[in-house]
Amino acid sequence: MRKWLKALSREDKRIVGTDIVRSNSGGRWVMPTCRPLASRRGLLEVRSSLTQNRIARVLFCIHQGQMVLLHGFIKKTQQTPENDLDLAVKRQKEVEGGKAAK
Repeated sequence: MRKWLKALSREDKRIVGTDIVRSNSGGRWVMPTCRPLASRRGLLEVRSSLTQNRIARVLFCIHQGQMVLLHGFIKKTQQTPENDLDLAVKRQKEVEGGKAAK
């Protein structure tokens, strides 16, 4: 996740960071910036519109009352790719199992 964020432009980092902060309003997750993923129990996504008409998603979970960022990517198709979802689920299981996510 950190490597992906560092690779973004300064403006895109600002947009993603603002959307992450905005998605949590008083302990509840709010649309349209944030929504749960129906296909994956316990996963939520932050939705960001980046520069150059690109769309980013940050997948996260809530663990012990804290937002844990699991995976970020630039969306290229309308549907979220399975490999991105699978990676987020793998990292979620590592977090919930007490192992450090890589």
